[in-house]
Amino acid sequence: MPGVQKPVAVLLMAMGGPDNLDNVEPYLLDVRGGRPTPPELVEEIRERYRVTGGKSPVLAITREVARRLEQKLNGPGGERYRVYVGLRHWHPYIKEAYAELLDDQPERLIGLCMTPQYSSMSIGAYIKKVEEARKDLGGDFPISYVQSWHRHPKLVQAIAENITTALQKFPADVRARVPILFTAHSLPERILQTKDPYPDEVRGTMDAVCKRLGTVTARFAFQSQGRSSEPWLGPTVESVLEELHREGHRHVLVAPIGFISDHVEILYDVDIEFKRLAASKGMQLERIPMLNATTPLVETLASVLEEHQASPVR
Repeated sequence: MPGVQKPVAVLLMAMGGPDNLDNVEPYLLDVRGGRPTPPELVEEIRERYRVTGGKSPVLAITREVARRLEQKLNGPGGERYRVYVGLRHWHPYIKEAYAELLDDQPERLIGLCMTPQYSSMSIGAYIKKVEEARKDLGGDFPISYVQSWHRHPKLVQAIAENITTALQKFPADVRARVPILFTAHSLPERILQTKDPYPDEVRGTMDAVCKRLGTVTARFAFQSQGRSSEPWLGPTVESVLEELHREGHRHVLVAPIGFISDHVEILYDVDIEFKRLAASKGMQLERIPMLNATTPLVETLASVLEEHQASPVR
């Protein structure tokens, strides 16, 4: 209809995960670019999903973020913004979400990943998926991408508040001395050859949170290294826990700052594996809550998008 304002489309993107145990193998096939996964590894990963709820919670969380973010951006009765969800490795794929938003003929599209720190292997891969969808399906509207929000003040504040809250899980007389172990998903070491900003950005998030918290004992480690023969970024969580134990620490708070929502790397790797490892050393390991679809995250993303739109369309 003439005069009707076209919507601004926001494509919220996440890694995704299997929606049931039967789909673990096809999901892994997608993640591995079509290379078959050894049967024993499929079974191991299927078991991880089984003990953490039987499916990935990522889609439900991201859809709730999208719903709340659309409400926040539009305000009462507004219809200017439409927020869509696309996953990199499972349904609804980014291309499926792009096809949906294409039908709505947006004025422009902003791509935003549920990952605050940029890497060519993560954010770069999401951008590539959108560009492939555009090449295949068309669309003459401008597209821009939020490439990093790793030091956004609202993100930093939300993480710092979750750390303060989680410290209450420890005995009152040790809280001030509990080391905080910041973690992010590891990537292959080869990213260092291209001066990929990811290692600096995850440490940048940690530094900003520590500055907000004040005097804290902080360590950093990469978690969830891949099952491949090539070297991955370290130090590992396992090695840092051993180091903390040698130094006499018997409490540790894990803050997975490279992640936004609950998924298997949090619910299994941290809550089961790392907790079990710490317990074997006589250590109490706790974790901060993830931001998931909470108000602090929705307000952070709304602010990130507002600032992005104020800059020139790229």
